Amino acid sequence: MTTKKTMAGSGANRRDFFKFAGVVGVLAKGLGQADDAQAAPAGLPAPKANVKKFVGGKFPKGTVMAKGRVLGANDRILIGHIGLGGMGAGHVMNSKKTAKDRNSQSIALCDVYSTRLDKWKAALLEGAPEGTAVQAEKDYRKILENKDVDAVFVATPEHWHCEIAVHALDAGKHAYVQKPMARYLDEAFQLFDAQKRTNKIVQIGSQGTSDPKYHAARDVIASGKLGPLVSAQSSYTRNAGPAGEWNYAIDADAGPDNLDWAMWLGSAAKRPWDDDSKARFFRYRKYRDYSAGILGDLMPHRIHPLLFAMGGKDWPLKVHCVGTKNISTDREVSDSIAVIAEMEGGWTFNFVGATVNEQGLQEMVRGYKATMYLGGKEPEVKPERPFAEEIEGGVVAVKDSGENHIKHEANWLDAIRGLKPANCPMDLGIRAQALISLAEISEGSGRGVLFDPAKRSWKYA
Repeated sequence: MTTKKTMAGSGANRRDFFKFAGVVGVLAKGLGQADDAQAAPAGLPAPKANVKKFVGGKFPKGTVMAKGRVLGANDRILIGHIGLGGMGAGHVMNSKKTAKDRNSQSIALCDVYSTRLDKWKAALLEGAPEGTAVQAEKDYRKILENKDVDAVFVATPEHWHCEIAVHALDAGKHAYVQKPMARYLDEAFQLFDAQKRTNKIVQIGSQGTSDPKYHAARDVIASGKLGPLVSAQSSYTRNAGPAGEWNYAIDADAGPDNLDWAMWLGSAAKRPWDDDSKARFFRYRKYRDYSAGILGDLMPHRIHPLLFAMGGKDWPLKVHCVGTKNISTDREVSDSIAVIAEMEGGWTFNFVGATVNEQGLQEMVRGYKATMYLGGKEPEVKPERPFAEEIEGGVVAVKDSGENHIKHEANWLDAIRGLKPANCPMDLGIRAQALISLAEISEGSGRGVLFDPAKRSWKYA
């Protein structure tokens, strides 16, 4: 098999070609060829997770150790995409659409499913300059071996987020890690330590933190206008109806001949490819081996922005969670969740989640002197009665309110260039993940959980 060569072939001037010509060129063995992309290296190193003990296991050392280059404000950022399902595909198309404005280029794709690789490789190449090539792999380690890749999107199922991200950081890449940042808390701390060790930029993919509304709320809270914080509450509730939540379409053609099942399972329990495998692959959020369900998928949308607005420094100290499965019969995870937590700053947090009823709680932050309502496009402050003469209430004006992925992705790239801080960095992400993970432990055990952030340890209350 021959590989079509481009101006960016091999040699030390490939980056200059990317920068000045704007053409994507990555030349590697079997680059962009579907048949070679299916031949992933055997012997994938992955720990063995224990879903009953809520432990993911210690990650093996990555196969690539590098520092990566320092990127300036005017440098083009070359991007790899790991995981090409719904969210991952969205990042691919956002990156293509905004490549010129962001001065970035997607040059590598990874997914265990060849059909997705072929589809999104073709999408990237559509309308691209003649000679453009895109690396396409089933094994994420091949993307990390590409020295031209500066940063990666990690949009795999939850049980792969942290290991891939840790290996990416150690390979000198920056990482945008979809929420939740981890499947289990021990994994989250491994990623936290890797970020501190490498000083690479990690953005957790909770786009609400890039909504200007929460930045305005943060300023008001930091000013002390609400007084000492008392509590916060939020919810993410929806009703999927008879179709059922997370019952995404299943591709009838998926199978062992075009999908690396062993690679996808990773640290999760080993299973043969059988009648239930397609449901696990395409609808993984319904299964505890790969997802925390509502706690992993919906809760992060609310707790990251709220914790951001409240300063992002408080750890959960005591967490109680109950979950029920009263409607859905086709899943292992709950269809209704309630969480209550005592936070380090002396305030309480309350969250309700559901996939079978869309009525939720009003999002708010309660303070001793005033309450802030966050359910609309702009925050609104209402003084408590004893302080009505002291505190001026009203709507806090916000420009360009609303959350979207493009804002959040752009913020990550700006952070990589040193232009501004990431809106959902590791210090915020690890605290949110602690709350998520402790809630899952509480739900699964039926007991309250106490957390010691200094020791990174938990015990039953």
